[in-house]
Amino acid sequence: MVAFTLNGAPVALEVSPDASLLHALRGPAGLSGPRFGCGTEQCGTCMVLLDGAPSYACTLAASACAGRAVTTVEGLGTPDAPHPLQAAFLAEQAGQCGYCLSGILVSAAALLARDPDPDDGAIRAALDPHLCRCGSHNRILRAVRRAAAAMRVPA
Repeated sequence: MVAFTLNGAPVALEVSPDASLLHALRGPAGLSGPRFGCGTEQCGTCMVLLDGAPSYACTLAASACAGRAVTTVEGLGTPDAPHPLQAAFLAEQAGQCGYCLSGILVSAAALLARDPDPDDGAIRAALDPHLCRCGSHNRILRAVRRAAAAMRVPA
């Protein structure tokens, strides 16, 4: 049993001692946002936020999350109140197949939490661990810039 905070709510999941966080999220927790891609930290489809920092759920032991906070794409917003990144990605049509987007969204959320006005270089650096073969990179950059602008509080 491993207990942690998942998307703002306490959970206790029964998993084997060697189970990955990704297995725990997609299995006992019933989430589908974090995806299995490579299993070797090379694609970013499994990316989640662990205590606010992007982390690969495919290689992270679920037991290492005990007492910590895990946020998945499902925890960023809701269908009725999407996170500004989710709204911006829709507005910019920033995804095609969408397989990589959950990881990209959580990494972009971590970026905007630490840098509310990132330049293109900072956005590219934050999203560099993510493999996207759809060719929507320019739209992804526009979406992150749009979300950053929407999140800035007027002075």
